[in-house]
Parts: sequence; C-alpha cells; structure tokens
Amino acid sequence: MLGLALAAAPAAAEVLKPWTGGATPALELSDLRGTKHRLADYRGKVVLVNFWATWCVPCREEMPSLERLRASLEGRPFVVLAVNLAEPQSRIRKFLEAVPVGFPVLLDQDSQTTRAWQAKLLPATYIVGTDGRIRYRHVGELDWSKPEVRDLILGLAK
Repeated sequence: MLGLALAAAPAAAEVLKPWTGGATPALELSDLRGTKHRLADYRGKVVLVNFWATWCVPCREEMPSLERLRASLEGRPFVVLAVNLAEPQSRIRKFLEAVPVGFPVLLDQDSQTTRAWQAKLLPATYIVGTDGRIRYRHVGELDWSKPEVRDLILGLAK
C-alpha cells in the first residue's frame, strides 16, 4: 500500500508544479456572508487557494472535484478557499445554487489579491503548506479528487 502511495506522488507532482515564485502573498478577503478570511489564520493546515470566475468554463467544470476533495479530507488539516475574480455577488450566488460547495467563496472585488498571487490565467490554484508557504501551483482545469492529488495533499498535512 505504501508503495502505491509513493508511486502516485510523482504522478501528482507532474500535474502540480512545485512553486518557485517566491514568498506567499497576503490573502485577506471576505466571503459571501461578510466573514473575513486571512491565510495566516489557517497556519497549521494545508490550504488550497483556487482563483476562479463563473464566466470561466474550466473553472466551473472543476468546482465539483474541488468539493469532492474537500469532502474526502473532512476532519483533516485541510481547507479550500475559492477566490472569485471581481464578479457581482448575485452571479456567484446563482452559480452556487446550481453547484453547491462546502468551502468559503471569497470576493476579490478589486482584483488586487489575484494580481498579487500572479493568477493571470484561470483557474489558477495554489497549494499552501502547513507552514504558510506555497508548495505547488496548477493553472487550468484539474480533477482535484484524483487519488494521487489527494495523497500529495495528505503528505503536506503531516
């Protein structure tokens, strides 16, 4: 069983590119309920930060797999933060009625956070380790519920 997990790690690493972009930018945004979320508040957990928009087809298509990943890691030191790129709350809420998720959707109304994270193409996803440092980045749609991706995230949670 351990051999399978070790064999899966290189496959996930090929999909998730190790981060070489420097220090982790700040992230402090409110969710749809007005609750403020700070990346620093999640220290000790692996944080998946996903930049997305409802007009982005790959973003919409990968959202269910992000929810499956979150649900599969329930009770573990892991959280998903979905950062929406400057859309009206009514549009986001309508999308979430059709595709409900159990993770916070944060509002980047002025796009400052998206720019600071260098998320130039959507979806752009960053995996932040328990120490608050970005470990991996992926640009484009991905099935986040793949076992090798889940195993890589679990490895960071130790």
